[in-house]
Amino acid sequence: MTRVTRRALLIGGLALTTVGAGSGRLADPFTLGVASGDPTSDGVVLWTRLAPTPLAEDGTGGMPSRVVEVRWEVALDERFRLVVRRGTSYARPEEGHSVHVDVRGLLPGREYFYRFSAEGHLSRVGRTRTALAPWALGSGLTMAFASCSQFEHGYFTAYRRLAEDQPDLVLHLGDYTYEYTKGTYVAPGGNPRDHEGPETETLANYRQRHAQYKTDPDLQEAHAVAPWSVVWDDHEVDNNWADEVYEKPEIPQPGFLARRAAAFQAYYENMPIRNKPNGIDLQLYRRVQWGGLASFHLLDTRQYRDDQLCGDGLKACPERLEPTRTITGAAQEKWLLDGLRRSRARWDVLGQQVFFSQLDLTPGAGETNNMDAWDGYAANRDRVVAGFSHTRNTVVLTGDVHAAWAAEVKERWNDPASRTVATELVSTSVTSGGDGSETRPEIPAVLAENPHVKYFNNRRGYVRTRFTAREVRADFRAVDYVRTPGAPVTTKASFVIEDRNPGLNRVH
Repeated sequence: MTRVTRRALLIGGLALTTVGAGSGRLADPFTLGVASGDPTSDGVVLWTRLAPTPLAEDGTGGMPSRVVEVRWEVALDERFRLVVRRGTSYARPEEGHSVHVDVRGLLPGREYFYRFSAEGHLSRVGRTRTALAPWALGSGLTMAFASCSQFEHGYFTAYRRLAEDQPDLVLHLGDYTYEYTKGTYVAPGGNPRDHEGPETETLANYRQRHAQYKTDPDLQEAHAVAPWSVVWDDHEVDNNWADEVYEKPEIPQPGFLARRAAAFQAYYENMPIRNKPNGIDLQLYRRVQWGGLASFHLLDTRQYRDDQLCGDGLKACPERLEPTRTITGAAQEKWLLDGLRRSRARWDVLGQQVFFSQLDLTPGAGETNNMDAWDGYAANRDRVVAGFSHTRNTVVLTGDVHAAWAAEVKERWNDPASRTVATELVSTSVTSGGDGSETRPEIPAVLAENPHVKYFNNRRGYVRTRFTAREVRADFRAVDYVRTPGAPVTTKASFVIEDRNPGLNRVH
């Protein structure tokens, strides 16, 4: 596997500092880095956003109110001696001067390198990869997934360690940014960094917030190393929002739908995705097909859900069993079940946001569940679990809860002795919650109450997976601190899921 070498990055850096110097052109507009995403067997989306002054309060990134020509190149080598595609795109002020290039005509299962140039400046080099040819199993796929990166709660060291693992694909399962003004959401021990600007409510606010996150060098490394496929959770808009319902009903938000539209627009502008928003709507659920090896069904569990029951939070709430309750919405549920039924992939993978498995948080008599997770929409989950019967292997990937978990999904959620039909892997946060710990005082009792749950760890990090025709290996990777930068990464635990055997087998 070819690496993006220090020499290649230095070449890009020299171009940035010398080309156009003293010419009166814009300052370096590539401060937010580059990214690629949603690979197909013959293409990939390339992304950048021009922002010479990335933290400008008006959200313009310091760009003039004019269209800017941006050139792009894709090559087989990092020195761009073997350029295979090139073209011109246009960064427009109404799209935050973002650039989305849907490159086609590439070869399947190949590594490529890409870069942009504009106004006499050259971007850094990014590495990307196309998916396998249809039905091909290949020699394997290394995929890492992460979630919950609160800028204020610590340094994004986990992103850098993820980049050093050189994955072929990265999934981000939500809470890529957080909406709070500085000091509102404080990690144990205090926040080592602060957000710029107010709580995000306007398009300018969301653009500025995305820009602050994108200026982080560790995040830029992770984007530059592999294609990403992203889905949002709640904090990209407003904590625990549900469809058209905002978080705090006691604090009116008469402009919430305008806020949602602004958040969706900024999300599109700052992510390597194909679909554009249409006002308050943006279809984010989609599939990424990796040949015959894996089909990634990426879900949106925010935009179409019913409001959380019983005032939200951790509750004993029998109404959660009502058959009409939905977290996916009817159209997305049908799309998912149709996809599972038709799939011929070796591994069907749900990339989604909130805890999927049943989780009773009250040991002994009684039951307490998380109303914001699938437990609050149990009938919807039952229908999805029934759909797993059509697949050869199903793995559910989850974020949101700021801790690493691994669980076996049961055919009947209220019967621990029932058949295991899938596996759930939950990534901890990148930073959210601060340094964390190896465990928490209540966890032994929770694990005893939920025997289908096989693992818990409360450090920060990500999950690295390796998909082959015979098995999936999942390594729970973690750093022991985020309050200061530079922590080393270790593998806290590893599990293997065998083909046609959905149970968790611990190997480390």
